Amino acid sequence: MCSYLLIGFWFTRPIAASACQKAFVTNRVGDFGLLLGILGFFWITGSLEFRDLFKIANNWIPNNGINSLLTTLCAFLLFLGAVAKSAQFPLHVWLPDAMEGPTPISALIHAATMVAAGIFLLARLLPLFISLPLIRSFISLVGTITLFLGATLALAQRDIKRSLAYSTMSQLGYMMLALGIGSYEAALFHLITHAYSKALLFLGSGSVIHSMESLVGYSPDKSQNMVLMGGLIKYVPITRTTFLCGTLSLCGIPPLACFWSKDEILSNSWLYSPFSGIIASFTAGLTAFYMFRIYLLTFDGYLRVHFQNYSNTKEGSLYSISLWGKAHPKESIGILFYQQ
Repeated sequence: MCSYLLIGFWFTRPIAASACQKAFVTNRVGDFGLLLGILGFFWITGSLEFRDLFKIANNWIPNNGINSLLTTLCAFLLFLGAVAKSAQFPLHVWLPDAMEGPTPISALIHAATMVAAGIFLLARLLPLFISLPLIRSFISLVGTITLFLGATLALAQRDIKRSLAYSTMSQLGYMMLALGIGSYEAALFHLITHAYSKALLFLGSGSVIHSMESLVGYSPDKSQNMVLMGGLIKYVPITRTTFLCGTLSLCGIPPLACFWSKDEILSNSWLYSPFSGIIASFTAGLTAFYMFRIYLLTFDGYLRVHFQNYSNTKEGSLYSISLWGKAHPKESIGILFYQQ
């Protein structure tokens, strides 16, 4: 409900009103599956405690003490809830449209917190899924499809926020793949490092959009269009520097944070399956391509829109502080968590 209200913040715009309804309905599909899965396991165990649920995984399922088909069905329904919440294929359609909300909302909820709920749910239930090879294989397949699909869709976007939204979808696919192959440490590690990187990128995009609005007015179709941007390095240098830091991190450039987590996922995916390793490695290259496409279209070259008083637009000091606050921890958080 909170996400519905935040996405529809500018409710007078028909696109925003439609986007919040799409997010609400799509997530209700996942919630319906999650509720049915919870009720199914409650009917099996008579309890809602995790320890009773994991007892099934450790004792009953290996010894054929319970109907494996019923358990697999209930586990699939739980997974359906995570698919919707973490914008996995085929319930990913709500996330790009959710960018109609204010940019800080996109940075906080739709890059770091809300979409992380599904990943955390699967990580918490991983002892159950490990005993169900069919579900684990399905989780890794969905993650592989999502990470590749998100990267290819990000390549074709003109809207800077929608490009970052599809990037989020792709990175969540990496986390889902890691959970499917049983590497929950790498999945949660990438969850943390990606949250820092993507929040920084969304805040940087908000700074760029705010600067563009002085040229084209309040028109998201123009102020968020990367085709009309370019040459902004001279006017928003702090945003450019922090955006580059986030871009390099998401591309997996050492020693920035995402390098360590993505390297762990790629290593484990090659050990699990050559198919998953090939797709994950190829998508890592696509990630670098579309992220530098965003960066170069926005900051490189020359401004591709007619203007008069752009030089009067300055970065606010408070906004600059928030960008630097996100950029500096990125250099050390990856090494810190990797060593632990």
